[in-house]
Amino acid sequence: MEVFRFRQGRSPLLVSMPHDGTHIPAELAADMTEAGLGVPDTDWHVSRLYDFLGELDASIIQATHSRYVIDLNRSPSGTALYAGQRNTELCPTTCFDDRPIYKPGREPDAPAVALRLERYWRPYHDRLAAALAELKVRHGYALLFDAHSIRSRVPRFFEGRLWDLNLGTGDGLAASPAISDAVREEAANTTNYSSVLNGRFKGGYITRAYGRPAEGVEAVQLELVQATYMDEDPPFTFREDLAAGLRPVLRRLLAAMLSAGIKRYRGAGADRKAL
Repeated sequence: MEVFRFRQGRSPLLVSMPHDGTHIPAELAADMTEAGLGVPDTDWHVSRLYDFLGELDASIIQATHSRYVIDLNRSPSGTALYAGQRNTELCPTTCFDDRPIYKPGREPDAPAVALRLERYWRPYHDRLAAALAELKVRHGYALLFDAHSIRSRVPRFFEGRLWDLNLGTGDGLAASPAISDAVREEAANTTNYSSVLNGRFKGGYITRAYGRPAEGVEAVQLELVQATYMDEDPPFTFREDLAAGLRPVLRRLLAAMLSAGIKRYRGAGADRKAL
């Protein structure tokens, strides 16, 4: 199976979906527990939720394999995202609820992790980097939106219920104020969903590694509470009745990001047709 799916758009926007995949190769599945094979920590139905991206002429890169194979939003060095807090590994060994992903003694060792890096992680990131470079050539800048979702309550990582819309810019390092303020203000303007910027989730490896405002690449992550568009318990059913209310909000967030990009980079060859 292909490691990712890619669609080329004509606007300056690239949407990354690194945790949308569920596929686990048979040779890896043989080592996994029933809990692991259920891939409960998937960013369920994200590509379906963002089915309007063609209207914005955005490019899309979407993972096909489960984050349990390898987490595309983690550093290849294995460095923890949040120092002093509980984190998951580059190749996770436990589910978010601490159930083991692997049978006893079957966890991936260092050579296995290195192989997965070459086979699954690097192709995704090579294409992501190339897509951003192509957008910069065409528009003079690139906008990266990393789309995620998570259960509303995950005691391992945070207390209580999470905000509905969790925006992250690496504490301001991955996006300029012009971009982050536009997205934050648009999120704050919606009355049906709570929102926060750089709260518990500040952006993962993708946001932090590729967001370089000084170099014309702006990156924003959205960690979306799954209860806003689906049932959070198995079988993780997509709720079109909920999604119908959320999609216009997400579209406005991305439109605000595009509009702010045009204003900020107008002198760098920004294309007004992007909207």
